[in-house]
Amino acid sequence: MATQLKDFGTAVVAVVEPETTALEVAQLMRRHHVGAMVVVDAEEKSKAIGIVSDRDLVLELIAEELDPAVFTAGDIMSGNLILAKPDMDAMDAVQLMNAHCVRRLVIEDDAGRLVGIVTMEDVLELLAHGLADLAAGMIGARDREISHRV
Repeated sequence: MATQLKDFGTAVVAVVEPETTALEVAQLMRRHHVGAMVVVDAEEKSKAIGIVSDRDLVLELIAEELDPAVFTAGDIMSGNLILAKPDMDAMDAVQLMNAHCVRRLVIEDDAGRLVGIVTMEDVLELLAHGLADLAAGMIGARDREISHRV
């Protein structure tokens, strides 16, 4: 089972620039079926500078009855990115997410370029497949033992 982020994280990341309106951010999230958009530097598009989640849109704008056509990704983004490296292990990623109380890690290469994103859901899917494989092995071992004893 591949457990490094580069092996199971999402390499194609939905991005926006800081001046993208919050309305357009929401529309892009819907179009790409994602819960967050990474905000990249307008000039250096491979440099992540923030993240906007669907929760940010709801709590910062909708709940406050603010116009999403007026506010931008830069206005509501979280600029405190929690970064990971592509060769980070899944369990280390879980510990990092837990330590910082985040659901997503932005993956950067050694040059500081955005190369992916990994979510709690990605890790859960990886672990679920691992547990399913383990359960199948246990059942196979039990069945083999039963067939040898009969």
